[in-house]
Amino acid sequence: MNPAELDRLDHALIQALMIDGRAPFSRLAEVLEVSDQTVVRRYRQMRATGLVRVVGLPLGSRVGLLESWLRVQCAPDAALAVAGALARRPDIAWVQLASGGTEIHCMTKARSRRERDGLLLDKLPSTRRVTGISAHTILRTFAGGPLAWFGLDVLGPEQVAALAQPAVGRPASRERYVLDEAELALLAVLGHDGRAGYPELARASGLSESTARRRLERLRELGALYFDVETVPGVLGYEAEATLLITAAPARLAEVGAALATHPEVPFAAAVTGAANLLAVVVCRDTEGLYTYLTERIGAVAGVQQVEVIPTLRNIKRAGMLVEDGRLVDPPPAP
Repeated sequence: MNPAELDRLDHALIQALMIDGRAPFSRLAEVLEVSDQTVVRRYRQMRATGLVRVVGLPLGSRVGLLESWLRVQCAPDAALAVAGALARRPDIAWVQLASGGTEIHCMTKARSRRERDGLLLDKLPSTRRVTGISAHTILRTFAGGPLAWFGLDVLGPEQVAALAQPAVGRPASRERYVLDEAELALLAVLGHDGRAGYPELARASGLSESTARRRLERLRELGALYFDVETVPGVLGYEAEATLLITAAPARLAEVGAALATHPEVPFAAAVTGAANLLAVVVCRDTEGLYTYLTERIGAVAGVQQVEVIPTLRNIKRAGMLVEDGRLVDPPPAP
């Protein structure tokens, strides 16, 4: 299956999975008003050809992962090799080439300060042809993660409401939720296939199927686990992708972040440390659409003082999958 072969039903199915990646195929079929067999066949075709993958991911801020956005400058002949090496690390996600192929953007999800500092202070600085590194801590996420992207607009309001999961607010306590060995085993499977069945989850974790189901549901309720749909923007017809570094007036930072979260062009937005205090990933149909977004949408947001636009040249890795020829593939084991 090629991206050009995706039709309206495929896009509707992808949007439905973005709302609830674990929804049973029977429920998806009911909402989409097609047969169970049609939904199963469409999803398996898209997954087998690397166009779509549902993954279950831990929410870093809830389980104690230290999340930072990195800008890594490289010599032009080294950037692709460095990006590939970063993409093979299990603690690195969203690896992209930008700025003429000399800059790498990625997200770290370190389990400890020692692991994070080892990457930032030892491994990257000693890597041949790396010429500069800047790290920006993720302070608050406004769009992305467990908040479903609503850039696709195929389903009707009633269909969206039928699939919507109960909202999970920010935990009343900031106390870290400590994952046990069984839950780590569950996450290892779900990070590869968010729709893995309970028999597979039970085998991996050593739990009974009923206990594995309860653990998974509890992790979702606690906000420690969410399900995401991995795809490449071009698969959905979005050919222009860019990272925006936005400087907002400090008193209006939350207001600007909330405004970005309402934009269908923004699948991810967060407050970050650094000279610019907001990071946003933007996907548009084409460069004309990107221009329109910058001038008409961003330009209308009160409190925005400055914007740096960094075009994305190539996606190397999404949250958990490598990207090769516009398709998702499993990364090899880390060396």
